[in-house]
Amino acid sequence: MDYNDINKLKGKTAVVGLAESGCGIAKGWSAMEIMANSVHDALDDAGIKLSEVDGVFAATAFHSMAAMSLSEYLGVKPKFADGSQIGGSSFLSHILTAAMALDAGLINVAVVAYGSNQKSIGGFKTISEAMPYEAQYEPRMPVTAYALAAKRYMYEFGATREDLANVAVSARDWALLNPRAYTHNDGPLSVNDVLSARSIVDPLGKLDCCLVTDGAAAVVMTRADRAKDTKNTPIYLLGAAMEHHHRMVSEMPDLVRTSAIDSGKRAFAMSGYSPKDMNTIQLYDAFTINTLLFLEDLGFCNKGEAIDLVKNNNIGPLGNLPVNTNGGGLSCVHPGMYGLFVTIEAIRQLRNSSGDNVGDRLNRGWIPNAKLSIAHGNGGVLSSQVTNIWGVSETI
Repeated sequence: MDYNDINKLKGKTAVVGLAESGCGIAKGWSAMEIMANSVHDALDDAGIKLSEVDGVFAATAFHSMAAMSLSEYLGVKPKFADGSQIGGSSFLSHILTAAMALDAGLINVAVVAYGSNQKSIGGFKTISEAMPYEAQYEPRMPVTAYALAAKRYMYEFGATREDLANVAVSARDWALLNPRAYTHNDGPLSVNDVLSARSIVDPLGKLDCCLVTDGAAAVVMTRADRAKDTKNTPIYLLGAAMEHHHRMVSEMPDLVRTSAIDSGKRAFAMSGYSPKDMNTIQLYDAFTINTLLFLEDLGFCNKGEAIDLVKNNNIGPLGNLPVNTNGGGLSCVHPGMYGLFVTIEAIRQLRNSSGDNVGDRLNRGWIPNAKLSIAHGNGGVLSSQVTNIWGVSETI
């Protein structure tokens, strides 16, 4: 495929502001309130006024028309808005759409946002279609679907529950370095802790599954020419691609090969970089099996080899491959849809290496001299896959 036409998006837009709000428990706050808080804080981080926002992108499990609801709450009148809902990867897709709208001159300042108070209110009912083929088996979704993938992966490649547990252990080790992480004070995990945790759906136990928290996040994007004049270091979108091959797990072509294979190839092609160039890797780890699948599908190792890649804490703070450096959805935060949080962590790492004061450097797993990061989002039941490649100015 000739990528010359889409390559024109490389480095044309940047994230210039970011923020989180209400992560962990936000008792007494609505999903909209903490989402709006994150938008205001992200705009302050960028040094951009709310009145300048003319593009709004949002999706939640609480608002069927999230972009319109957020715009109304903020009191802005966008020229372009997108509330497309493709699960937890929605926001990485919104970033691609925002980049296209910015580059086309349709808008000047875009906000991409998410908010959820699922933990405080005791969960939420996700807007979803009926499951005509799965329903008769009474699955516990989404964990049943991911357990199917994990079981198939174990069958095909000889993986064990210990291999899955290694992912959770490394995620917790990163969380212990992150004061923002929900499990920051819970102490380290051992493989035995993961194996002995309560079973949820075989072969996945409680510690193979993501956290249930509240949380909101937002990023502010603008064109590269304006980005240079904002308060903090702009981080540029170098590549982006999305793909999905199914909605329900019964229609997934191959339980151990996701459409991240395709989204990753195209995002890397647009960026001009490859997996080996990435200084940090931020993956949507709703379950431990996700990390193994995405490391393989995005090209960090061959199919079936991730079980060796994650051994001996190699993806943890003492390893060679910095994966989910905030603790991930397994140990940092997971308010139902995690895609914007992988994005923020990818960008934070790059901003920190550029000298921005974006956290407590004495008590956090910062990756020195990071120039390139990948953020990968997953939605549904290994359904929608969206890959974004981020870089500092010298990587354009």
